[in-house]
Amino acid sequence: MNNLNYAGIPDEHAGLDNASIVLIPVPYDGTSTWQKGADKGPEAFLDASANMELYDIETDTEVYHHGVFLADAVTENSSPEAMVDAVHATTKKYIKKNKFVTLFGGEHSISIGSIRAFNEMYENLSVLQLDAHADLRKEYDGSSCNHACAVYEASQKANLVQVGIRSMDSIELGVNDDEKTFYAHEMVQDDYWQEKAVEALTENVFITIDLDAFDPSICPSTGTPEPGGLYWYETLEFLKTVFEEKNVVGFDIVELCPNPSEKSSDFLAAKLYYKMLSYKFKDIALEGENGYTTTNDFAKAGLKKMKNLEN
Repeated sequence: MNNLNYAGIPDEHAGLDNASIVLIPVPYDGTSTWQKGADKGPEAFLDASANMELYDIETDTEVYHHGVFLADAVTENSSPEAMVDAVHATTKKYIKKNKFVTLFGGEHSISIGSIRAFNEMYENLSVLQLDAHADLRKEYDGSSCNHACAVYEASQKANLVQVGIRSMDSIELGVNDDEKTFYAHEMVQDDYWQEKAVEALTENVFITIDLDAFDPSICPSTGTPEPGGLYWYETLEFLKTVFEEKNVVGFDIVELCPNPSEKSSDFLAAKLYYKMLSYKFKDIALEGENGYTTTNDFAKAGLKKMKNLEN
């Protein structure tokens, strides 16, 4: 990847020491079963981010002043299991540095590693999944680290809340919790789905967003687009509420499958990432010219209730 700094931000906001936020690219596409190209997602996302205005009108902030460190990409691809292990280790390394850790894939199997790291580091973690697909198979195509298994481990070891689901296999029935699964066809008839979904979450929340959660009319460049998805402002409204009412400890965004003749999906992904950072940090005051330190400010950011750092 040729991007030196996330979104072309100045060097004083891009170094690890001064950054509150870490962005880990994971250009992996080893287990996708239809359209290939998710390994090109991080580069397309970063290119779009570099062409994005960095003032957020809604929150009246420029969140990059809190510092965004672009980590080296996780490029392990010898096997799905090795990739998951590498993502897990890298994610955990930066959590232990008291950073707000984010990832951009790559296909959804990368989330097995990121969720595992956060679940080891935070008490009573909820995983909020925005997705068209349930991704709850215990094993697929000979591996438990397949994109079709992205949140199976989370369903067993964390509090999994699924939003936007509109495609699944019958073998996934019973693995999911119907009380914490918000199906797209029911959401369109339920004015209170957002409140119910937020109520199903514990205090500490990790968010995983498969871009096929969005309707393909606004985000067609994904590996498996499904009709009947979420739209931009309803998604932002929901995410803003989650950030306001819960302690979001990190997030990942996956499954951008860029199309050279269709750049709007790349830009949607870039805006979504920046919006989520803006919601997280909008009420956190900056200290000094280079953002804030990570000594006592970590608690101010709401990044609390971490387990023993020796884990």
